[in-house]
Amino acid sequence: MMTDLKRVIKAGFVNFTRSGIISWASVLVVTITLSVITTIILLNAVLHFSLDQIKNKVDVTIYFTVNAGEDKILALKKSLENLPEVEQVSYISAEDALKLFRERHQNDYPTIQALDEIKDNPLGAYLNVKAKEVSQYESIANFMKSDDALVSGSASIVDKVNYNQNKVVIDRLNNIISGAQKLGFLVTLILVIISIIITFNTIRLTIFIAKEEIGVMRLVGASKMRVRGPFMVEGAIYGIIATLITLILFIPITIYLGHNMTSFLGLNIYDYYLSNIFQIFVIILLSGVVLGMISSLIATRKYLNK
Repeated sequence: MMTDLKRVIKAGFVNFTRSGIISWASVLVVTITLSVITTIILLNAVLHFSLDQIKNKVDVTIYFTVNAGEDKILALKKSLENLPEVEQVSYISAEDALKLFRERHQNDYPTIQALDEIKDNPLGAYLNVKAKEVSQYESIANFMKSDDALVSGSASIVDKVNYNQNKVVIDRLNNIISGAQKLGFLVTLILVIISIIITFNTIRLTIFIAKEEIGVMRLVGASKMRVRGPFMVEGAIYGIIATLITLILFIPITIYLGHNMTSFLGLNIYDYYLSNIFQIFVIILLSGVVLGMISSLIATRKYLNK
């Protein structure tokens, strides 16, 4: 078995070198395919980064009455943190709320003057609640309407919850995220199918040139696997070489995008590419090798069934 395997591998390398220009044309097609896959990976990274940035700016704020006790607020905070939908709850005391308000309106002299004249703090404490998913904010808002939200037997300490004011923005963002994910999957599927068809036809041309050799091998009793083996090895070689070319090709591309497009994309593509190069290498290597071997396997079927 080991001897047969060595012969098959050797024959695959011989086929690759003997085919010359056609072999390199196949490598070029596989390289284009892997470049498409790599581009999709990078675009998905930019999309997810942008959506995460937007999601981080969306939250639900729970405002409390001025006289609300801190112990009750912290009890509510703990209840919210125990919800599976909640990622983080931030507590801003009345003193911190006043300080932040002054900072935001430091150039608004009439407002600052009015605060100084009041002397007492007119602002209450509040909680900023971030959900794990944008679609879960409604569930958090419903929890706030339930009796479980507050300490048993206490009067309501909640002044208002700004979910209803943000509901339109939250729903719109949720639709954008859902639509972007579906569109990304559809575009990826279409491009991969097109790439597979092109690669298959290119490799089939290589096998067509060797159809007489395949016929002779079948006449002398060679098994189907013995005939297919060298072409599958040849397909794997296409994938390996194309992977290396693709990885090298995207280094200057990502350097350019990292230097010139970071402010537009929001993500430094070059840094992302370097930090994830091993995962990208594994994905495109497996894609290239599997694509080449499966295309060869399917392409030889026509001549093996005669």
